[in-house]
Amino acid sequence: MQGRLLAFDSGIGGLSIVGALRRAAPDLAIDYLADNAVYPYGELADDTLVARLGALLEDAIAELRPDAVVIACNTASTVALEAMRARFALPFVGCVPPIKWAASLSRSRTIGLLATSATVRRPYLRDLQARFAPDCRLIAHGARGLADIAEIAFRGRPIDRDAIARELDGLFGQPGGAAIDAVGIGCTHYSVLLETLRALSPPGIAWLDPADAVARQAIAVLDGLASGGAATRTPERAWFTADPPDRERLVDRLAAFGFQGVEIVAAPADAARGVIADRHFSR
Repeated sequence: MQGRLLAFDSGIGGLSIVGALRRAAPDLAIDYLADNAVYPYGELADDTLVARLGALLEDAIAELRPDAVVIACNTASTVALEAMRARFALPFVGCVPPIKWAASLSRSRTIGLLATSATVRRPYLRDLQARFAPDCRLIAHGARGLADIAEIAFRGRPIDRDAIARELDGLFGQPGGAAIDAVGIGCTHYSVLLETLRALSPPGIAWLDPADAVARQAIAVLDGLASGGAATRTPERAWFTADPPDRERLVDRLAAFGFQGVEIVAAPADAARGVIADRHFSR
């Protein structure tokens, strides 16, 4: 299909959605922006995150000219999606924890969510449960360490399976956790670890990764645009707001997602106070 998307996250997590988009729409042009200078987003105050994203995306949208933007991060979606939709004229697609999906599959009526601490503690999650799973018990665990492990795993480095097992115990070891039969992934980083999560969790658990659903929604949004999307295909880039660790291995892995190399773009130095660093996107 024709058109261009900008997908962004604080790290490599959003590439799970890029991968789903590549499979579903191989002709779609995609730029990727990793705001890794402040990874992980969950460590920022909500107002700081909203200000930072607004400033960073203003430049990115002006220079890269996407037809739509995918907020490929649960934390950023729960905090800033509506603010970005209000600020910019083009469509935004966000990620939300797959509570509705989990409820549709659960027979025990006890569902789990593995997410970041920032996502777990926000009222948004309880609102999702009230709307889409009111008859289910929701057990959630904020697994701060899993995103770091996912960054390592993405680069092909050995990972600490014991650390993953401890995070899983934080979910299934809670009171009532033995009844969980469906677990939603509430952080796009965790897609990298999905097979390990399955292997280390109790048998019979349905693990739900919403990457394909987000990709389908993004494609539907592009299909619905009156312009029909951009007709030209210019080079696709992966942008990072700081020099990423283990860069050589990262570049090797990015090639599988259609990106050749890493471009560094300076990010807002202190968007909350209106102090913006010089920065420039270019093709």
